[in-house]
Amino acid sequence: MRATDAVGRYGERVAAQFLRDAGWVVLDTNWRGYQGELDIVALDGDVLVAVEVKTRRGTGFGHPAEAVTPRKLARIRRLTGQWLSEHPVTTRSVRIDVIAVQVARRGAAGVEHLVGVV
Repeated sequence: MRATDAVGRYGERVAAQFLRDAGWVVLDTNWRGYQGELDIVALDGDVLVAVEVKTRRGTGFGHPAEAVTPRKLARIRRLTGQWLSEHPVTTRSVRIDVIAVQVARRGAAGVEHLVGVV
């Protein structure tokens, strides 16, 4: 596994635990669809949330959330629709969130949760 892949998987584990600690129910992680992958699918109460996780070791390439482009969001919307068609989940609504994880040299990673990214 490449170092960047390992950092990404670490960030996804941190994000999933962050959501569980907040009382969310994580339904799926690293779900593969026809056009890509959903990092996390979870329930925030009765709202289904597709969570895109972006992890960085530094800010040399900008804030992690800046990597979530309009094109990426469109793909996440399509994948979320595909996930819903394959999983009978009753929800009030659906949204997309981004969790930005910044890995620290020492100590805990920094986590920023952006809710309802459009």
